[in-house]
Amino acid sequence: MIRQPQGAALVTGGASGLGRATVERLHAEGMAVVIADIQAEQGKTLATELGDRAEFVRLDVTDPEAVAAAATDAARFHELGLRMTVACAGIGTAARLLSRNGSHDPQLFRKVIEVNLLGTFHLLVAGAEQMAKNEPIDGERGLHVSTASAAAFEGQIGQIAYSASKAGVVGMTLPAARDLAQSGIRVCTVAPGLFDTPLMQTLPDEVQASLGASVPFPARLGEPDEYAEAVVSIARNPVLNGETIRLDGALRLAPR
Repeated sequence: MIRQPQGAALVTGGASGLGRATVERLHAEGMAVVIADIQAEQGKTLATELGDRAEFVRLDVTDPEAVAAAATDAARFHELGLRMTVACAGIGTAARLLSRNGSHDPQLFRKVIEVNLLGTFHLLVAGAEQMAKNEPIDGERGLHVSTASAAAFEGQIGQIAYSASKAGVVGMTLPAARDLAQSGIRVCTVAPGLFDTPLMQTLPDEVQASLGASVPFPARLGEPDEYAEAVVSIARNPVLNGETIRLDGALRLAPR
């Protein structure tokens, strides 16, 4: 039997890129979606386009109290409560430990960790608090999906902060799943490779084409819809738990 995602979903970073694709797909599957992002104009526009069962909340994921409030509101958005959280909010940076400009700025490192790792942690905790109150559906109360990166495993030159943050997300996955097992809440992580996101689109076309060609198969950039498909696949498969799934076409990142 194919399980249908139900209830409300809270997606951070939901106004663009992988988050937007996930919001659109979950809404199409029949879920109520809360789009959480600091990009207010884009988020409000998306919520308006989706219409019923969609709302936007401006959210800074580094603020645990604000994340908790968003999760509480999302739980009230559907009679079945908050059933899914997806952490797509993230930032990147490019800085070497040592360069002509000096050593790596510790505040820059801290900022990346606060958004990518702590932001994911705040959503995981706040979502779990709400999901634990749900009545089980087929024995399950909810699902959290984190977003890591291939850089968690093969960080490139200049990616020390980004790689550390994403490796931390991977490291949280199994212990979080074990912690929440008694509450009937699953935890998984998707680790994308090279995807056609707004950040990627800032690069020249020839650079994007070259990056896509570096993927073994299919030799192209991933599409945000393919990330969203992975999220739905996790939701539908009840034995996917505590796992990080690489979504990268067999890509292994070179040093640069």
